[in-house]
Amino acid sequence: MKNLSWFNKTMFFFNIVLAVLTFVAYVLPFLAPKIFPFLSVLTLFLPMMLILNVIYFIYWGIQFKRQVLLSALVLLLGITFINKFYKFSEKNLPEEVSDFTVLSYNVRLFNKFEWSDKETVPVEISDFVKENNPDILCIQEFSNAKEFDYARYQHKYILSKGDKIKTGQAILSKFKIINEGEVVFPNSNNNVIFADIKKGKDTIRVYSIHLQSIKITPDVNEISDDINGIDQQKSQRMFKRMSTAFKEQQLQAEIIMEHKKDCKYPIIICGDMNNSAFSYVYRVIRGDMQDSFEEAGSGFGKTYDFKYYPARIDYIFADKRMQVKNFKNFIEIVDSDHFPIMARLSMVEDKKL
Repeated sequence: MKNLSWFNKTMFFFNIVLAVLTFVAYVLPFLAPKIFPFLSVLTLFLPMMLILNVIYFIYWGIQFKRQVLLSALVLLLGITFINKFYKFSEKNLPEEVSDFTVLSYNVRLFNKFEWSDKETVPVEISDFVKENNPDILCIQEFSNAKEFDYARYQHKYILSKGDKIKTGQAILSKFKIINEGEVVFPNSNNNVIFADIKKGKDTIRVYSIHLQSIKITPDVNEISDDINGIDQQKSQRMFKRMSTAFKEQQLQAEIIMEHKKDCKYPIIICGDMNNSAFSYVYRVIRGDMQDSFEEAGSGFGKTYDFKYYPARIDYIFADKRMQVKNFKNFIEIVDSDHFPIMARLSMVEDKKL
């Protein structure tokens, strides 16, 4: 330290602070949010912290300073987290007759409340689904839209609630649905629906989930202003709201896990988790399942239209009795505040060995 300039000493001080916060964020996925609900907010910013650690690593490295070891250690310990944030190459295995595709999309009520100036949103979403032709379609924030073409799906499970405005979720399938149901969350408008789908000799259970929103603005500038003290009271309210949402999500995740533990079928869980891949909720819901993005995706895997930040909060988890052969996130589709995601899967026994 004594050989460092005053500027480098200041830089290293902030480097240490960043390293400590990053280590804390590494541990948080293994701690229930109800224990440290406020600290759980850090998991949302872990990708940003990883990027800053890379910058520090380069900064010290080009100066041949031993301080580079701190950032090197942080990055080495977090190598598994980096894979959740960014994938350098995708997997696209040859398509076979036995493959099937699952598409998950939070459609934001098909623009029922006109958040977008486009009047053709339901038609454009319908055209997008028609073009990609998924075998199983899971829709969150579903609302009846006469412009959406349901005809291609003979088998449907649609659950809508509400008096004047009915909203909910839908699972649409080209394969027969032999059982269906809802997983209810206490004191929440969010929920999970599931369908047992018969595909050939296999039966697959598909869950479509929509967890409690953490209610943050899509504009990262507003959050930055709050944190910088322009509106300290608003910032405190925001973090309190997020902390409460994390605790609610923990309960919801545990309810999902309790529901699926006795299921004898291979399982697919997809939908809007409203949390990052670095969270306790993600770890609990995923369990030993495969994250389709990690298995076959590329890039940041962005699924939510959060300004300047590649937020990934929508997922398709596949049972280990399946193979993930391809994964896409469609960031060019701007008909909702979420981007649709699709995975191509096959049952393990269908693979050519």
